[in-house]
Amino acid sequence: MSDNLHHFVEEFALAYEAAGIPRTAGRILGWLMVCDPPEQTASQLVEALGASKASVSTMTRLLVQMHLIERVPKRGSRQDYFRIRPGTWSERVKNGLAGLSVYKTLADKGLRLLENAPPERGERLREMRELYAFFEEELKGLFERYERKKRGGSDAIQ
Repeated sequence: MSDNLHHFVEEFALAYEAAGIPRTAGRILGWLMVCDPPEQTASQLVEALGASKASVSTMTRLLVQMHLIERVPKRGSRQDYFRIRPGTWSERVKNGLAGLSVYKTLADKGLRLLENAPPERGERLREMRELYAFFEEELKGLFERYERKKRGGSDAIQ
């Protein structure tokens, strides 16, 4: 792996580690984003990343469970191949949008609990609800626009 590829893989790993995913899992993701061919065996991942077989096995299992990568069969091979799961990034955004709804609902529940309390007690919850409701609506529209572009609508992605 070239120095530039290595640097990219490490940056990817650090970004995912900051999001709570183990660094080795982030390295696997980073490598699978840029490797050729896009499908890699566990042995190829071990070699490219300098990680142990056990670590690669554990982290690929985690990434499969998280629906970020998938196992793919290759004709004539008994080995498992891994690749970035098609559509994974759109799915992550959709899941994030669903998360916004959860927080908005929590704020609504809190506001109902405080409906007979002085208005200032609900200020924090109102702020939370307004923020999450705004972003839920705006990001939903943005995501729908992205999907139209992706399908080749009038404002297709270049």
